[in-house]
Amino acid sequence: MLPSDPKIAALTPEAVAQLAARLEQDTYANAFDCLQDWHLLRAIAFQRPELADPYIYLLDLQAWDES
Repeated sequence: MLPSDPKIAALTPEAVAQLAARLEQDTYANAFDCLQDWHLLRAIAFQRPELADPYIYLLDLQAWDES
């Protein structure tokens, strides 16, 4: 199990919804700000998946069958 980040542990569903809205709007001043939000949503998906489930499409995570 991944170590828990206190910032992620303190997130509310409303905060994650705001993060997802920023990613959907994609009106960042530069690509690095977008990438920072994307990485945060990805960390949330691994540590608190119940918060990220409605927004998983923003991460483009797919299951891979390597057989």
